[in-house]
Amino acid sequence: MNICPVLTSELTDALRCSPLGQLRRLRVTENDTEVVITGKVSSYYLKQMAQETIRLAVGERTLLNRVEVSDEMA
Repeated sequence: MNICPVLTSELTDALRCSPLGQLRRLRVTENDTEVVITGKVSSYYLKQMAQETIRLAVGERTLLNRVEVSDEMA
């Protein structure tokens, strides 16, 4: 079992291909049991869009959305 988080190209690529610029700056790490999205966006809508963008590729793992919503990003 891989417990060390690693950057994943498939999930990261999904966000990097987004037409929403702020999603392209988010970071995705994963291991065998979970996927974690981190970074900052300017709205809760963008936070939710990040999660939905990679949801299908996560599979059975737990998806943790640790993206912060910050007025500084606007």
